[in-house]
Amino acid sequence: MRLIWNWIISAVSLLIVAWLFPKISIDTVGAAFVAALVLGLVNAVIRPILQVLALPITLITFGIFALVINAAMLLVTSSFVAGFHVETFASAFFGSIVLSIVSAILGAVKQD
Repeated sequence: MRLIWNWIISAVSLLIVAWLFPKISIDTVGAAFVAALVLGLVNAVIRPILQVLALPITLITFGIFALVINAAMLLVTSSFVAGFHVETFASAFFGSIVLSIVSAILGAVKQD
């Protein structure tokens, strides 16, 4: 049940980010759920590999490069999911920051 709630929170978070950023769009609610699923899989499979490979630059930049990795994961997800569009790296960068914040807030609200 917890997995389903996390999936719903991710999909709603993506919808909120798409509403806030004009260069991030989601065609349908179904596309948001597919994008949330794919983003979860991409974060589980590809992100750890990139984090290990980018560890030196992440340490040099005091963790800021991790934000670049998050943006890249959002761009990769948009390339795999029809109906989920991220137009620029800048929108992916700032969108991933807001996505993390919104997900944390919704996750905290769900806890109560």
